[in-house]
Amino acid sequence: MAATDDLEKIRRQFDYGPYPRVAIDKTPKDDPNVLFVHDLVTPFYVRDHRVPQTKGKRILDAGCGTGYKSLVLAIANPGAEIVGIDLSPESVKLAAERLKFHHFDNVYFEVRSILDLPSWGEQFDYINCDEVLYLLPDPVEGLNALKSVLKPDGILRSNLHSALQRFPFFRAQNLFKLMGLMDENPEEMEIDIVRDIMKELKDGVDLKARTWNPHYEQQESNETLLANHLLVADKGSTIPQLFQYLEAAGLEFISMVNWRHWNLVDLFKDPENLPTFLALSLPDVPQSVQLEMYDLLHPVHRLLDFWCSPQPRATVADLGEWSEEQWDQSTVHLHPQLCTEAIKEKWLGYLNDRMIVDLGTFMSFSSPTPVYVDPLGLATLLPLFDHPLAFPDLCDRYQCLAPLDPVTLEPIEPRVARQQLQALLTRLELSLFVLVSLP
Repeated sequence: MAATDDLEKIRRQFDYGPYPRVAIDKTPKDDPNVLFVHDLVTPFYVRDHRVPQTKGKRILDAGCGTGYKSLVLAIANPGAEIVGIDLSPESVKLAAERLKFHHFDNVYFEVRSILDLPSWGEQFDYINCDEVLYLLPDPVEGLNALKSVLKPDGILRSNLHSALQRFPFFRAQNLFKLMGLMDENPEEMEIDIVRDIMKELKDGVDLKARTWNPHYEQQESNETLLANHLLVADKGSTIPQLFQYLEAAGLEFISMVNWRHWNLVDLFKDPENLPTFLALSLPDVPQSVQLEMYDLLHPVHRLLDFWCSPQPRATVADLGEWSEEQWDQSTVHLHPQLCTEAIKEKWLGYLNDRMIVDLGTFMSFSSPTPVYVDPLGLATLLPLFDHPLAFPDLCDRYQCLAPLDPVTLEPIEPRVARQQLQALLTRLELSLFVLVSLP
């Protein structure tokens, strides 16, 4: 009964304040970072080291809210069918209006609880369950429900609120529960009470210092207060709990969605000169423990945002360890979210000006530090805007563009050209600017 009551309170809260409140005409089509995350090519490549087609895939947006992420999924995955479900009828209504406004007709919405999925009888290639799992009474029950409609080779993206990063807001929620402001669905009166209390606290009061912003004193911040200080059923989890939930649901961890921002060695002044104890022990430390160490040292991520799947990540060596035979069998792609006319036009402009370019200029989400490419690299990769190329063909182009050693003016040996191109692709693949797939 308690779980049913919690779900009903969640439904009422999001009927009252549908989330997210994004203008219906806003589009993410020019935001490669958000499209990168929601392009199913990204997690499938991370798991399988292959580049799938999006056409014909079925995608479930579980907890679609007002449909902005459904719109992102539709734009990021051309030719895929998008199905959105949400507990809130008001949210589903707004989601359908949004996708109709943007002229997507291969998108369907219905009012449905995630916990009712096992009886649905549908199957999906990819599930996006964003900002929902931490609201469910039992995260494992939620993961099991989502798994029931996921194909055996499908991938699920979901997230949990971080118990460490989010702790001040859990304190705020406990405070306002103690005051009775969350006994029923928080609405205008409860929001105004929270605003009055927080505004009048001294600036040095710890809760105010950690959870308040002067902007929250304005009426337009109501959504923010409902999503933080007054969020019904909000819960936090740790990294060990995340892995416990996945094990209980029979799901394999693939990667954090923002994996480049969870690198433990990046927290040290000189990653190449770690303290001796860490330098000797870290190579043998499991990924789950490294993530836990990062979160204990530097809990800056509100979301423990992850991809998981019924099947484990493929055991493919890093590109730097590939054999020459593997390279010769490989195909090189630009990430689909770089393959736009707008980015190609900028790319050509940088080439004409002989500029060295940080590829993070185009797509920064996967590269916490700059990734520079010189004009030779830009010119070599240019045909990838139109279609993928086999590595040997790309190697021929590289050698045509740079036939001579710039120091000796002697012809560059094919072996040296291969090594130079392999080094470039290995560096760019780390941030998934390029995808190098095997048959």
